[in-house]
Amino acid sequence: MPDPAPPPHPGIAGSAAVVYGILANLLLALIKGAAGVLGHSYALIADAIESLADVLTSAIVWFGLRAAARGPDQDHPYGHGKAEPIAALAVSLMLAAAAVLIAVQSVRQIRTPHEAPAGFTLLVLLGVILVKELLYRYLHRIGRELQSGALQADAWHHRGDALTSLAAGIGISVALIGGPAYAAADDWAALAAAGLIAWNAARIFLPAFNELMDRAPADVWIASVCDTAAAVDGVMLIERCQIRKMGFDYFADLHVHVDGNLSVREGHIIAGKVKSRIRQAYPRVRNVLIHIEPAQSGTDG
Repeated sequence: MPDPAPPPHPGIAGSAAVVYGILANLLLALIKGAAGVLGHSYALIADAIESLADVLTSAIVWFGLRAAARGPDQDHPYGHGKAEPIAALAVSLMLAAAAVLIAVQSVRQIRTPHEAPAGFTLLVLLGVILVKELLYRYLHRIGRELQSGALQADAWHHRGDALTSLAAGIGISVALIGGPAYAAADDWAALAAAGLIAWNAARIFLPAFNELMDRAPADVWIASVCDTAAAVDGVMLIERCQIRKMGFDYFADLHVHVDGNLSVREGHIIAGKVKSRIRQAYPRVRNVLIHIEPAQSGTDG
């Protein structure tokens, strides 16, 4: 009986999910843009612009996930995992740029008298909010399962869209209820949406930046890996346990104290057992680098 096929790399699985978001954003951008122009709603036009930006940022995430799925090669002996947080970082910067552009145009619209938005734009926004929230839940669930910062960033991008559409809906409702005197409420809603987009950009930027700077994972996770290593027969002390995340994988560096009277071969065998135990307990740990040190009598053990 043939062996079962190995599961797809998280980067491949994640990139497939991103494609659905790209197709949805293309359709929503066309619908929102047309409704915004016909319905005289700049908030809806701003929403359409952001959906077009979402297509580009999702494409960046897609390329980042595909690149991160590539294995090590001669030029990249540790793999291409950094492509994943780089993609998330690029998304955050593009979001920040979109927030600035929308804010500037919103202020211009507020200062320029214009016609109030049409009522049918509210129905368009309700549909947009529903679709975006569903996309957020779908991508966020997969991103959490794969521990992908880029995929979760793309998910939060969709949640940000739902929030901006909600803000636009409130602005349009105020403009319709209040009459011509409140026509600018739609533009104020677009300005509020720009603030939400900027907040999302910062929320995405920080985790990606921390990963690129090799920030250690949660202390509880590191302690669990150390406990796993310390439980191996022959290990007397774990002096140092450092872990860093690279894309979908983790790399661990440990200083392991063993009996100083053991031979080099015996120490090597213990190191191999430590590495094997950690890899079995934590499949996402791609490599474990172990430095063996002689235990000092009376202080270790």
